[in-house]
Amino acid sequence: MPDFLYQWPLWIVMTLMITGLVGFAQVSLRVVRRLFLPGLGFGEHQGHFGAAMIHSMMVFYGLVAALIAVNVYETYSDVGRTVSREVAAISALYRDTNSYPEPARSQIQSAIRDYVQQIITEAWPQQRRGQTPSGGGALVDRIQAALVAFEPASEGQKLAHAETLRACNEMLIARRLRVDANRERLPALMWRVLIAGALLCLFAACFFNVERLGLHALAVGLLGTLMAMVLFLIFAWDRPYVGEFGIDSEAYQLVYDQLMHR
Repeated sequence: MPDFLYQWPLWIVMTLMITGLVGFAQVSLRVVRRLFLPGLGFGEHQGHFGAAMIHSMMVFYGLVAALIAVNVYETYSDVGRTVSREVAAISALYRDTNSYPEPARSQIQSAIRDYVQQIITEAWPQQRRGQTPSGGGALVDRIQAALVAFEPASEGQKLAHAETLRACNEMLIARRLRVDANRERLPALMWRVLIAGALLCLFAACFFNVERLGLHALAVGLLGTLMAMVLFLIFAWDRPYVGEFGIDSEAYQLVYDQLMHR
């Protein structure tokens, strides 16, 4: 899907999807009933065969769309868990440094606070726009440098330092996963197949031999609405950080306010 659609309110995108598919279905219905149905001569057996074929198409498309929707939501949920993982690692790292002597404690905690602030004020707005965050690396290097420079003076400090390094490594892994998740999206080819499949199923539904036009129009309109709603769900979850359904930075802000704010 085009990136600019994710900057629009979701109700507008959903309205456009429903209008587009229902409009296509209604136009196709008029064209098929006027140009194709009279010449096809649907008898009883032909009608049963056509209904079975159209039903098979819709079932197959429904399965494909459902599998894609589930996969997209699982990816969205995984990214949310990655964000929670990074927040938890940052919180643990910050708390672990409370046992450090001065001036190492202040240096490391200051670097962690700056890193969290960078995520909230710079990295997240970039992610919301669909961009991969370009900063943060220097701040991570600063945290690592401060930790490496610390020399434990006792066995207790050595154990605490080892645990702090473990939390730092966990934060680095989670950060890498969070940044890489900015590239998560359905390929353009898959979107083309989804949209083309929906249009093909709606067009095929127009070949049912229904005597009353109003009833037939209502049926294909409802089918088009249902397909648009499924495509909308895939659209809303497709970009984990972008759009109104995008994962926000509230967890980072909460940790900063409750643990680091002074």
